[in-house]
Amino acid sequence: MDHPTADQLECGYKAFQARESRDAMYTTATFLVCHYWGQPAKMADSLGVLLLTWNGALYRYGSFDFGELEKCIEKNIVMLEGYRAKTIADYTASDEQPVKCLFNQFLAALTIAEGKKRGVRSPVATAKALHLLAPGFFPLWDKKIASAYRCNYSQKPDENYIAFVKISQSMAGSLQSIVLPTGKTLLKLIDEYNYSKYTKGWV
Repeated sequence: MDHPTADQLECGYKAFQARESRDAMYTTATFLVCHYWGQPAKMADSLGVLLLTWNGALYRYGSFDFGELEKCIEKNIVMLEGYRAKTIADYTASDEQPVKCLFNQFLAALTIAEGKKRGVRSPVATAKALHLLAPGFFPLWDKKIASAYRCNYSQKPDENYIAFVKISQSMAGSLQSIVLPTGKTLLKLIDEYNYSKYTKGWV
């Protein structure tokens, strides 16, 4: 699949920023995660600000267990701190197993814990949580975006996320020269382009 040019990326993320009102929740959640870093319970609450909004279609049937998310964060805080200091350009083959492990632990922690959808897991919510914790390293996706990049997560979501990480790394590498808007990582802008193009068809 062709990577977007810098002009195409800009067109996509500007369409997102003009039309997606929920982006304010991303800004808020990002601030809260940073502010409460090192306090797993408050970090879990901060992730919930975004997940219960952006994934409202799923979690309206029942929430994940915030206690389980807190434990997952606490268990992995050292690894998360390491990835928080990196960008997608730093990803190497040695990260594959640690990232798979993180992905699967957060996938389990974010499982719906109550209601008629109890037991349902969300690879989308998992990627969003990881991105908020390490926004320069972990890319975002949704079903349409994953399908567009041939990373359908209905089977082996951890392996398909690794495939998507590699695609995102290649894409970011071709866009390194762009000037980032204040408060945005390159991965966030790539997601805004992907969302505008594949999820919404705005561009």
